[in-house]
Amino acid sequence: MPKQKKSRYELYVKQIEALSKVANLITSGLYLEELLRLIVQVTAEIMNSKVLSLMLLDPEKKELVIRATQSVSEAYNKKPNVKLGEGISGGVALKNKPIVVPDVKEDARYLNLDIAEKEGLCSLASVPLAVKGRVIGVLNCYTSKKHKFTKPELDILIALANQAAIAIENAELDLRARSAEEALTTRKLVERAKDILSQEADISPADAYRLIQKQSMDLRKSMREVAEAIILARDIKAKKA
Repeated sequence: MPKQKKSRYELYVKQIEALSKVANLITSGLYLEELLRLIVQVTAEIMNSKVLSLMLLDPEKKELVIRATQSVSEAYNKKPNVKLGEGISGGVALKNKPIVVPDVKEDARYLNLDIAEKEGLCSLASVPLAVKGRVIGVLNCYTSKKHKFTKPELDILIALANQAAIAIENAELDLRARSAEEALTTRKLVERAKDILSQEADISPADAYRLIQKQSMDLRKSMREVAEAIILARDIKAKKA
């Protein structure tokens, strides 16, 4: 196999492997932070990126926040949030369309010129993370030298971003479901503990609830932890009786 054809074949295989890895993350059940780290790691490897960052949109503040990057630069990792519509990333998120920049240091839209110069960032391909047309973030791929992103390169980056967006959406839905379940469990435990206190201390349910609150603040424990301690003490007392 000629060297050029072999390299193209190897690139094709790597792209398929990368897509497969990200697709597997959709149903992985990973926590969000770990999921974001793996998405960045896989994408940076296939794109041979100097810096690759994943920004998620805070819908309330309408800002993009860096949530994962393989950069070791503290300055880059602590970049200010980007308002929706501002800069390159903000424009990508607002219009839900990729933007390619030959050299960020020569583009007036780029917001952090000092960081780009310090870290040696040059070309940028910025693509939206979107689920069913709703933008949830942006994936930024930088190179250290001027680079013309080819259509196949952009296609693979967009495909990875689409897969990543679905995985992130699933992880966030799962997190919200777990949070709702935990909140319901906590409420049930607090109600049970409140009834126990009310009966044993001969106080009103409202006073029992306030007592649990006070213990939570004084001990710097969650109300769930205080409630569980009250229930456990009641169970131990019942077994000894």
